[in-house]
Formats: sequence, structure tokens, C-alpha cells
Amino acid sequence: MIDMSETVVPGRAARELGLRPREFELGMQLGEVPTVPGPEGWGRRVPRAALDALKKAEDFPGGLRERLRVVTTVEGAALLEITTGRFGRLARAGCFTPVRFHMNRYRAVVWLYLASELRRFGERRPELLTGQLPPALRTAVDGGADRRPRDWRARRVTQLAGQATSPWERAAARAAVLDEDVLAEAVPDPVERARLAALRPELVSVRSESAAMCEAVKELSTAFDDDEVLRHRLLLAADLEEARRQDEAGEARPRPVAESGAGGRADAPAGGSAESHPEPGSVVGPVDAGRRPTRLRRLLARASGTGRRGPVSRPVS
Repeated sequence: MIDMSETVVPGRAARELGLRPREFELGMQLGEVPTVPGPEGWGRRVPRAALDALKKAEDFPGGLRERLRVVTTVEGAALLEITTGRFGRLARAGCFTPVRFHMNRYRAVVWLYLASELRRFGERRPELLTGQLPPALRTAVDGGADRRPRDWRARRVTQLAGQATSPWERAAARAAVLDEDVLAEAVPDPVERARLAALRPELVSVRSESAAMCEAVKELSTAFDDDEVLRHRLLLAADLEEARRQDEAGEARPRPVAESGAGGRADAPAGGSAESHPEPGSVVGPVDAGRRPTRLRRLLARASGTGRRGPVSRPVS
């Protein structure tokens, strides 16, 4: 057990480190500011020993702030000494991953990148900063590929999964980028979906009350491409399997009981009998031949190579 008396709440830790709230939040996400789970939920606290170590570092506070410095497209292009157009093409191709974003007053997405990561990219792949881009990369970008949203989502889910304290929390992090219909297919048990919803973390904090802004952020936080959805579903399935095994090894969790009807039996869920809802981990039977294939079948067909698959751009490592 963690002794909370030896930890510091985020607000106080940020003040001691001289970081603005956004900088401190990013520091926790990246692990530059070590944290431990808080007393409840996804809240984090900073161990006093780790906080003191950061403050005693020779490069404090400038070194810490530099490691957390983010830049826009214009600033990033200047850092790499390339045009903003080339920077945008490299970013859309997935050569480097945004660390966060915000919406400007015109409701346009402004992607932000770690300056330190851009410098490392320039040192590692100088050939991409001049001359023609590789044909595959150029073709993908010219075809409309943009890996920035999906790569940012993958980064955030990985960060959250790393902070999870249980398989259920890890599963909730995976589920956070799946829309309701996909999640209902992936997790047919409504009790399990409710459990995931209760543990669902925020990928990004929204500081706007604008409905349009919130909708735009929700869209950026949701996986849409079939191969991306499949990847998150496979990881979710693995975490759910571990979570179920953990539940079976311990005390079985109680399942809610529906109110009894006039005949003395539990009412069946709307839309079918009580038996029609599969148990956790069960396999849903085949659909009628005349029905359209489910999204899961299309995804699995693509994964096995039997379905059509459009070109997918790959990041340049």
C-alpha cells in the first residue's frame, strides 16, 4: 500500500516545480514527473521523494521545462529548419507523433509536438528533411493519409494503460477510444460495459462549454479506421480475459438482478429473452445468412487478408 502522507497532490507539486497546469499535466503523462495512483479513480499523486529529486537536479528548473516544451507546426518547422509544408507532410505521414492538441477560436485542430522528439527525429532521419520524400510516404500523404489523430490516440491509450492499477482499468483505457456500437460488439455483456464505463478515463480534458468544441474533441478521441479499431479491440479482449480470470480467482462479483414481474420471474431485457444475452467471454453465434456482416466480421476478414483493404500509411521510424 502507498502511504499517501508521503505523496503530494498535483496542484502543490506543480507549484513547487514552477510548472503551469498544462506543463505539469504533460509531465505526468510522459513520466517526467513520477506519480503513483491516488486514493481513488484515475487521480495521481507525486511521491515526495521524487519531487525532491527533481528539484535537486543540476538542470532544474530549465531542464525539466525544456523536456516538456511543446511546439506548433510553425515552431517545429523552424526547429528542423524545413518549410511548414514539409513539416505538415512528415507529421501526416506519422514520422513523429503529436503529444497533445487544442482547438483554436476557428475550431481548427492545432497539433503540438515535443521539441525534444523533433530534435531526435532530425538527428535520426536527416535524409527526410531535404530532397524528395520516399515514394511510399509521398503517395500515402498525397492520397489523404493523416496519422496524427490515430497516433495521438494510441499514445494516450498507452500512457493510460501504463498508469492502470488493474486489468479492468487497463481494459477501460482501451475501450475509451471505441464508439458505443463497436464497444457493444466487443463487450456484449451490459454489466461489463457498465463496469468499463465507470472506470473510463479522460483522454483529454475539455475546458470549453461549447457543444461544437466538445463534439470535435470527442471525434478526435474516437477510433474510426477499421485497422485501428481492430488493434484496440484485440488489446481490449486480452485485458478483459485477464480481468475475468482475476475475478474468477477471487470472490465472484455480484450481478444485478432485475425486478420480478407479476409472474414471479425476472423480466427479460427488452428486445429478447434473458438467455439471449451472452455471458462474459462467450462467443456470439453466427448471424442469419440474410443479414449484413457485422463490423467485427469485416475487421477480422481484413486482419486475415480475406477482406478488401485499402492502403494504410505507415510511420517512418
